[in-house]
Amino acid sequence: MKKSLGLVYGGKSAEHEVSLSTARAVIQAVNFERYEVIPVYITYEGEWRKGQPLERPVETIEELRLAGNGESKPDSIHDFLNGGAGLPDVIFPLLHGTNGEDGTVQGFFEVMNIPYVGNGVLASSAGMDKVSMKQLFAQVGLNQVPYVHFVRSGWKQDRDQLLGQMEQELGWPMFVKPANLGSSVGISKATDCDSLIAAVEFALKFDRRVIVEQGVTAREVELSVKGNDYPTCSVPGEIKPVTDFYDYEAKYKDGNTELVIPAEVTSEVKAEMEDMAIRAFKVLDCSGLVRADFFVTADDEVLINEVNTMPGFTPTSMFPLLWKNSGVTYPELIDELIELAFERHAEKSKIQYTMD
Repeated sequence: MKKSLGLVYGGKSAEHEVSLSTARAVIQAVNFERYEVIPVYITYEGEWRKGQPLERPVETIEELRLAGNGESKPDSIHDFLNGGAGLPDVIFPLLHGTNGEDGTVQGFFEVMNIPYVGNGVLASSAGMDKVSMKQLFAQVGLNQVPYVHFVRSGWKQDRDQLLGQMEQELGWPMFVKPANLGSSVGISKATDCDSLIAAVEFALKFDRRVIVEQGVTAREVELSVKGNDYPTCSVPGEIKPVTDFYDYEAKYKDGNTELVIPAEVTSEVKAEMEDMAIRAFKVLDCSGLVRADFFVTADDEVLINEVNTMPGFTPTSMFPLLWKNSGVTYPELIDELIELAFERHAEKSKIQYTMD
């Protein structure tokens, strides 16, 4: 008998369009003989729209929007919560960024008590917040670049002090990022005080917290990780962007970024990256999937940059490409992540919630 698979995509996020690209790719690869695919589209305004089960893959983004253009909240959410006919066997949240990758939707699925693909509330929220993530990494001794962080009110009150602190502790260049956002949205490179001020003001458009990191001359190398309690790593891959850094345009629009898979690293560097990726996975209590991003310097020092708890998931994204080069096809990867969701849900079902 087919399992019903709810694909949730879109979202009230700056990464709405990225989510649609991911959803289209998954729908085109999922096994329709194995799953009944139920589209659930979240609009830019945050309205949930649940469509009828799909009979075939969709080809365009517009088809994807229309596929989920069914009943809207509160009826569909009420139906989900009460275990009605619309409750899928498992949900695959294909959401990137805020209101989707940050633990909010994951908490909703936990309340629903339904299996879902990917990371739980803690891993999602900590993985999305670059400050909390780096603080947790420090607890297990992971090597990182120096950074400074602050909130919007602190910037307004103590701008000159913060500018002096960053120049003294970090030096030029610096990379300025919203603390809570993915896909390199809102990130800028600062090479002097004026560009630093402009970069902070730009980042504050996307989040109330900002993190500023010391620039480092290094290669950008990534690993894909999948699993629950016993995660495994893919082959490493290197990103060689044409621009100064791997920004949103390089990731999704210009198509000029070179991906080298497998990356040319020594066996020692590869082993160190794998160890750090798994330690990062475990300290965040991750499950399902993450992509771990590293800097590798000319003298083979390895620094962890971040983990992405819902990485880009089209066939040309780094996460699936790394697994493809490790012997796992895109459809096989989808199946495996769904099985990991059932496995984790079964493990959570063992928890006792009474004092008897």
